[in-house]
Amino acid sequence: MTRRVLTLVAAICALLTVAPSVAQADGRHTVRPLPRAHAHNDYEHERPLADALSHGFASVEADIYLVGGELLVAHDPDDVVPGRTLQSLYLDPLAQRVRANRGRVYRGNKLPLQLLVDIKNTGAATYTQLDSVLRRYRNMLTTYRNGRVVPGAVTVVISGDRPRELMSGQRVRYAFYDGRSADLNSGAPATFIPLISDNWNNLFTWQGAGPMPAAERAKLRKFVRDAHADRQRVRFWATPDIAGPQREAVWRELVAAHVDHINTDDLAGLESFLRRPAYAPAA
Repeated sequence: MTRRVLTLVAAICALLTVAPSVAQADGRHTVRPLPRAHAHNDYEHERPLADALSHGFASVEADIYLVGGELLVAHDPDDVVPGRTLQSLYLDPLAQRVRANRGRVYRGNKLPLQLLVDIKNTGAATYTQLDSVLRRYRNMLTTYRNGRVVPGAVTVVISGDRPRELMSGQRVRYAFYDGRSADLNSGAPATFIPLISDNWNNLFTWQGAGPMPAAERAKLRKFVRDAHADRQRVRFWATPDIAGPQREAVWRELVAAHVDHINTDDLAGLESFLRRPAYAPAA
């Protein structure tokens, strides 16, 4: 058999090879997770979920639409594809991985993975379907049950079109509510709102050029202190995300202020930043 034929056969075999499961995809089950790393619009990466886990991300974001009874993952309505569901892209691979890692997303590490689910349409109807779906995965999920939170390997937080009254009235919930800055210091319990998120540009003008204004730095740190006093985590979206000194300056301020989740589309860039000795989590 000639070398050209051998090369062709090898190429065909590669095309026919089934993609690895998320339980195996990063090849590093013992990768040290990065608690602050949040994969914005994670589903737009070449390997949804798998790429984020290979970089150690502890939070991933998936947008969903309810279409024909399916929870389809996409950013815009025109992008929905039948079969590209929350289950197939996230819940099933996570369940497989958690089983492989003896109840953890990251082997040997108790840090839960946050799955931020952004509801894009028909909030109450979509959440009702989502609640039914999540019930099937309850063994791996952080659960609210009759006033208590039972930790799990994966914590689902609902963003976007959130049906607040419907969720708050549930005695058993498999997901939690993503608050906004208006929910800060509101008295809402962390058992319902464990996360406060907002658009960076709604609160701050600084984009990383020059020093952060003292008043804005003080505002940022008070925001985080107030949230943490109520046992709530903090995330900002729309922070600068073009590689360069301005993005790094913003990231440094977020870390210094103890912001819990740093938003990015650049998985490798944020991993590289957070794994520097000054920012790396304890082993």
